[in-house]
Amino acid sequence: MKKALTRYRVMAYAVGVLLIVLCLVGVPLANFDGTPMWAGDRIPTPNWFDDGSRPDQFGHWITGFLGTLHGWLYMIFLVFAFSLARKAEWSMPFTLGILAAGTIPVVSFWAEHKATQRIRSDHPEEFRAPEPAGVGV
Repeated sequence: MKKALTRYRVMAYAVGVLLIVLCLVGVPLANFDGTPMWAGDRIPTPNWFDDGSRPDQFGHWITGFLGTLHGWLYMIFLVFAFSLARKAEWSMPFTLGILAAGTIPVVSFWAEHKATQRIRSDHPEEFRAPEPAGVGV
């Protein structure tokens, strides 16, 4: 159970950090150039960065490269989270909530915390600190 929890936690943090970088750095840099974000949209985005500027190019690199990396890592996260859910015998609603949490910035960290708390409370024998040598002799 410890190894499954560690794999899950590493992937939850990786996916969560990448999603925050994408949403709070990449998307504004790449898209906030004063043009509409969606075709046919009459409301323009804020004009923070000119189209083709260095920040705009960096934003496109973030959304392209890190966006793809996030997508692949999210698939691995789903496998690890589902594996942990099966081993821990979580209910389907709790499992689906944990799986979906990786799609919402910041919420993934809260979900990782809740999942870790639940594993540690449901399986305390696996997370008990070992007694120091010579105690109880």
